[in-house]
Amino acid sequence: MDDRLGVPALLLLLLATTSLAAAAGDEGAEKVAVALYYESLCPYSARFVVDHLARVFEDGLLDAVDLTLVPYGNARVHAGGEISCQHGPYECLLNTVEACAIDAWPDLDVHFRFIYCVEDLVVKRQYKSWDSCFQKLGLDPKPVTECYKNEKGHKLELKYANQTDALVPPHRYVPWVVVDGQPLLEDYENFEAYICKAYKGTSPPKVCEGLVHPPMALETVVARNGVTYNSGGIKLATAEDEGRDSKIKMRLPDDDN
Repeated sequence: MDDRLGVPALLLLLLATTSLAAAAGDEGAEKVAVALYYESLCPYSARFVVDHLARVFEDGLLDAVDLTLVPYGNARVHAGGEISCQHGPYECLLNTVEACAIDAWPDLDVHFRFIYCVEDLVVKRQYKSWDSCFQKLGLDPKPVTECYKNEKGHKLELKYANQTDALVPPHRYVPWVVVDGQPLLEDYENFEAYICKAYKGTSPPKVCEGLVHPPMALETVVARNGVTYNSGGIKLATAEDEGRDSKIKMRLPDDDN
C-alpha cells in the first residue's frame, strides 16, 4: 500500500519539477537579446560600458536582458590569421584579455565586472595597469593569463571576428549595439528604451515606466554620442576627459563609495 501511494506522489513531484523548469524556460525566453560589439581602446566604447551599460546591473533591467559582449570591433584578420587592431597592438592584447575573461568566467556578473574595471582604466587613460583588476576583484589571473598568452586567446578573437563580420547589416563603427536583432546606430545610449520596448514579459522592470519610447526610424537619428569609425588617428581621450570620474560606479572593492 505504501509503495502504491509512493508512485503517485513521485509523479506529482516530477510534474511539479517539470512545471517549474518550464516556467523558468518561459522566463528565459522573455529576455531581450542585447549584444555589444566593441573594441577595448575605443574611447566611445569604454565610456558606453562604464557610463551606460553598467546601469542594467543597478536598475533591475538585467532581469529582462540576455547580454553578450563581443570584444573585436574594427579589427582585421589578415592572410594567415594575423589580427591587427585599429588602436594598435595594445588594443589587440586587451581585446584578447577581455575575450579570455568571458571564456574563463561565463557568469556575466563576473566577466562584466572585470571588463568594466579594464574599461574604466581606459577612460582614465590608465589602461596599462589593466592587470590590477585581478587583485581589485579578487580573481585568479591564471586562466586569463594562460589564455591570452597561447593559441586559445587567438582562437577566441577569430571567433569574435567571424561573429562581427556576420552582422546583418554590417557594423559601421563601434560601439555597435544590437537589441532584439535591431542595430541602434547612433542612438545606442538610448538602449534601455529599446530593451523595454522589445520586452514581452508580463512584468516589465520598473525602470521601463519612466523611459520614452525610442524613435521608429533609426536612420534619422542625429549622430550626437560619438562613435569610432574604421579609421586611424583616434585619440583615446580628450584633455577634458582626463581625470574625469565615470557617472556610474560599480561597487569594486577598492571604491570608497
